[in-house]
Amino acid sequence: MGELTCLVIGGGYAGIHAVQAIRKSFKSEEDKRTVRLILMDKNPYHLRKVLLFRPAVGDEDITVPLTDLFPEGVELIQGAVTYIESTEKNLRYEDAAGAEHRMNYDILVVALGSVLRQPEPWQGGMALASIDHARKIREAWRANLKKAVGETNVHERKKLMSIAVAGAGISGIETSAELAHYVREDAEALGLDPGEAKITLFNANPRLFPEGPAKVGVRLEDSLHSNGVTLSHGSKVVQEELGTLTLSSGETISVGMCIWTLGLLPHPLLQSIGLPVDSEGYVVIDASYRVQGTQGIYSIGDCARVVDPVSGRVDGKTCKEAIAQAARLGKVILADITGRSAPTHKGFMDFFCFGLGPGIGMAWTHKWGVDIIFTGRLGSKLRKFTWDSASLIK
Repeated sequence: MGELTCLVIGGGYAGIHAVQAIRKSFKSEEDKRTVRLILMDKNPYHLRKVLLFRPAVGDEDITVPLTDLFPEGVELIQGAVTYIESTEKNLRYEDAAGAEHRMNYDILVVALGSVLRQPEPWQGGMALASIDHARKIREAWRANLKKAVGETNVHERKKLMSIAVAGAGISGIETSAELAHYVREDAEALGLDPGEAKITLFNANPRLFPEGPAKVGVRLEDSLHSNGVTLSHGSKVVQEELGTLTLSSGETISVGMCIWTLGLLPHPLLQSIGLPVDSEGYVVIDASYRVQGTQGIYSIGDCARVVDPVSGRVDGKTCKEAIAQAARLGKVILADITGRSAPTHKGFMDFFCFGLGPGIGMAWTHKWGVDIIFTGRLGSKLRKFTWDSASLIK
């Protein structure tokens, strides 16, 4: 049997787990095939995207070199796909130096992931959308605290020490909780009253965590309150300009800065690389992750619309779904190559974790008709486990 070239594009959560799953599937096959496994990403590292709030409050490095994750057995290419010629099984890409290349593949896995939604320029504020954004956010709130040290006007000082977080998904919840801890810690170190620091989380929905039961939202809110975060439900931020926050209700509020955490969008490259996408920009796939109208191309993770063929439920866009999809994809590819019946997608169980500040967390799952909630340090350990396992960190 000839060598198979299997190319995975995207070194995010779905991509690195796809590489691991494909390698495991072919190693377990009795009639071993030679597989040339390649991982391509525009960066030489895996970005732990769910931890973007960490460089917004401290110095933590949230990247992992791909060479550390795959020291052997996987070829690594730093490049960005520009077009997929699916009929010819060719892929064009641009390397880190800007040079164009073309390569053949037998199996292609598209795991380009998502990008973080950003506000329109006129809306002001600062989006938590990349490592650079996170570092600038940290510089901004720390600069405000230093200005507050010399500010004798109480109103102006409190304004400098106030931060609005617009968007109360998991990212907004975790960002506000971390800010509440570290802003107060830095304020105290500068001789300011930490009680004057105010972190407000603006939630467009009437309660937190609409994906789960109301009681979990209440527990999350109680934890945030106890950590110093103020919740504003049913409040959609429209704009921040010159320290004035405008809500959809027309109310205006003075703030030192506004941080946007607006959720995810499918990767914009998907619109131009030659694959079928739906009206929202997600790759169109079948129940076994095969890209519609192609041969040998699969897609998983944030960039694909993944639907349970039995329940019709659309998969969420968190790490846990991507990891489960990747594990199944390894079996699908092996089944397709060997002519066996391939497994189909099954939705992941309800399970959500939240970081609620250093050493504090919460996890919720619904099993056997019962809501199971883990809080405090156990919740924090579960959250850390999900963060680490998602990035293949042991």
